[in-house]
Amino acid sequence: MIRAMQTAAQPAAHRPRIVILYCTQCQWLLRAGWMAQELLSTFSTDLGEVALQPGTGGIFQITYDGELVWDRKRDGGFPEAKVLKQRVRDRLDPGRPLGHIDGHVVGPAAPPEA
Repeated sequence: MIRAMQTAAQPAAHRPRIVILYCTQCQWLLRAGWMAQELLSTFSTDLGEVALQPGTGGIFQITYDGELVWDRKRDGGFPEAKVLKQRVRDRLDPGRPLGHIDGHVVGPAAPPEA
């Protein structure tokens, strides 16, 4: 059991850290928590940490290892989960498909059987 915990903890040292800085005055904790959950669900084994950091003054920013990924004021509101996941993926593993999020085109439908 201890060995398993050590193995799981060691790789986190080189995995990226995402920080979601949200305004407490605006009561955006639930929104920040939901976005953290979306990222952890999609990139569960690839991220070292997703942290929620309280702030004030209408701030809502998301950083990836210190690099600004989303800024509510700069980007005009809050990110859709799809857009946020794409921006994180583009930094984490640009070649990684995100399935339906990337809008994969399905081939033509098979003709109906007679």
